[in-house]
Parts: sequence; C-alpha cells; structure tokens
Amino acid sequence: MYSLEVRNLTKTFNKIVAVDNASFEVPDGSIFGLIGRNGAGKTTTIRMMMGIYLPDSGDVVLKGVKIGPEFKSKVGYLPEERGLYKKMKVIDTLYYFAEIKGKRKNEVHRKADEYLKRFDLYDRRLSKVEDLSKGNQQKVQFIATILHDPDFIILDEPFSGLDPVNTNLLKDIILEMKQKRKVIILSTHLMDYAEKLCDHVAMIDHGKIILKGSLNEIKQKFSQKNVSLTFDGDISFLYNHPIVEKIENFGNTTGIRLKEANQTQELLKLLIEKNINVKKFDANDISLQEIFIELAGKDEDFIKKEVANV
Repeated sequence: MYSLEVRNLTKTFNKIVAVDNASFEVPDGSIFGLIGRNGAGKTTTIRMMMGIYLPDSGDVVLKGVKIGPEFKSKVGYLPEERGLYKKMKVIDTLYYFAEIKGKRKNEVHRKADEYLKRFDLYDRRLSKVEDLSKGNQQKVQFIATILHDPDFIILDEPFSGLDPVNTNLLKDIILEMKQKRKVIILSTHLMDYAEKLCDHVAMIDHGKIILKGSLNEIKQKFSQKNVSLTFDGDISFLYNHPIVEKIENFGNTTGIRLKEANQTQELLKLLIEKNINVKKFDANDISLQEIFIELAGKDEDFIKKEVANV
C-alpha cells in the first residue's frame, strides 16, 4: 500500500525544466530516499509536494486522494534552507512551531524537554537562536520538525552541519520514527546515508527520475557482475584485463565490475596469483554510490539499457 504517490510532476523556471514528469510511490511505514546530486531537482520536487510551488502539471496523491491544504498539518518538514527566528529563545521557537501545527504548549512541553536533553541543548533552552552554533540551530529545527508528532516527515538534507555524534543521534531518532509507522522521506545527495537508512529510493538526475524501487532489489540487480574489494597492493594489472569492464576507486574500497557474472572466482584467482593481500572480497555487492555514478549524467537510452540489463 502506498502512503503517498507523486504523479508526473513537472516544474519549469524561465524555460529551464527543474523537474521533468517525475513519478514515484512512497510505501507505508518506510523510509523513502529521494536521492541525487545537488541541483538535480530534489528540493523543487519536495516544495511541490508541500504546496510551496505549484506544479506546471502533475499531482501528489495521499491514500488515493489528491492532497490539499490539510496535508501540511500532517507533515513535519525540515527544509534545506533553514528558517528559524534568530531573536527567539530556543524553547519559545519550539512552542511556536508546534502551535502552528495545532499543538498547545502544555501538549508538547514534556516532549520538547526530552528532545532538548537528547540533543544536549537543555541548558541552552533559554538562549536566543542566534547565539547557537550552526549545528545546534540545525538540531533545534529538527526538533521543531517532529515535535508535533506528524504522520509524515520530510527531511531535506537533514545531516547538513552536524558532527558525527549528532548525525548518529539524528539517525537513531529517524529509525525510532519509522518504528512508530511514520512515513519518512529523506532527500539527500549523500548516498551512504541513503543506503544505510532507506527501504525504497527514487534517483533523480536533471529533473528526471532515472531509477526507483526497493533498495534491496535495486542493489541485487546491479550487483550481479560486481565485486567490492578491500586490499593492499597494486591492482593496475586489472585495468585492461579482458574480464574487467570497469573499476571504481572509492578510497578504502574498490568496486570492480566484471563482464560476466560467473567470473568472480577467476578474479579472486588473479588477485592471489599477483600476491594481492585481499582483506575483503564481496562478490555480487555494490554500493548505492556506485550505482549512482554509473547512471548519473547519462542519456535516457543508456539508462534504459543499463536498467534492462540488470
């Protein structure tokens, strides 16, 4: 069952097509990733979903019914461009945003204190927003996004400005929201976060949805000829080897795409013969980053061929 459906959304600015006939489905009780590079059309798509922009064409459908103004009351939305009132105190900011969503102060007081303590902000609750660091302002805005207990949570680049500790805390809270059967839409260009958190994804590039579906199924399809390798040594001999189609170096790991799915044992044998210290050899494994690099920026015919072949 789909909670939300985006149907053929299109938006043009000054003859530039920002979103081009985009369609995808968000299943119930899932974390859905809208992924792509900066400027691909993610934020414009989300703003049309939120009614901030009117689409040139297309619809957003909730449980089979086209959404209206009431949808905003059901959504917690963290925009990419943060919008806090700098002169307001932190706690007053949280109460203010909760009231906009129809919650009274006494309804959210306890939950606000709990979140402030979790994010190590309780001692700053009477500080003005402008006196906080960028990362702490980001945490305040995230709390404001979820404090009214929305059914839908839309997060546009939520990890921006956060250190690793708070990134991990934010991730934990997102997973808690999923356990409560919230529908979470995560828009990001950071493929590793999407891969760790999302159940389903839609990949957008130059305004077009180029790939969508279950993340596990997508990875399974694209990984059939792929090996994820961690090693010590020189593998330059593989770059022109007849069994190797492509090599992507990701620093700590290397992705090797073979020409045939049954050549993984041959590859392992070659590595051993060349005295490569193989620390990790994952056959039929591929990262979302590798899939994105494979498809992003390619023309429609190439994408259709790649998707058809996997």
